[in-house]
Amino acid sequence: MVYGGLVVAVVLCAFLAMQAKRLLSSALWLAGCSAFVSILFYLMGAAELAVIELSVGAGLVTVLFVLAISVAGEDPIELKSMIRKPIAWALVLIPIGLLAVMIIPSLEVARATGEPAFAEVMWQQRGLDALVQSGLIFAAVVGLLGLLADAKVKVPARARQPMQTPQAQAGHSVAAPEVKA
Repeated sequence: MVYGGLVVAVVLCAFLAMQAKRLLSSALWLAGCSAFVSILFYLMGAAELAVIELSVGAGLVTVLFVLAISVAGEDPIELKSMIRKPIAWALVLIPIGLLAVMIIPSLEVARATGEPAFAEVMWQQRGLDALVQSGLIFAAVVGLLGLLADAKVKVPARARQPMQTPQAQAGHSVAAPEVKA
């Protein structure tokens, strides 16, 4: 039941990523799809693969897509499909059917071994991997911020002069207030 719900969520996110009108929305739906796939991997016993999918697929790839979208812009380009729709649907449905045939028998097999908790796998067994991936994601974010940072603008010399009051600009002399000690 849980597997079916997660598979439906993955397919729904993938479909919404394809149907989104804005590229940024599409990138976020794709990140959601990757997050659900990583949950599936974890539930199937591939904890290491789940962590990598979540950090790289949902994290780093999304950051790179957002960077590419911000650099290239979101101007839509109207392109005609090179593949006819029936062929495209066949190319999508055949792998989904083959995947279902391969997955359904494995869903009935119960886990005979005691799986360690996710926290134990993440922080005790795979701590160094998680640290390296966190460093890579941090480096990607810093690089993204460096690419998107505005260049320093040179300020003309006259703009550096102190601000004058409207009376001083009009030529009126303004006396400084007397300070009593």
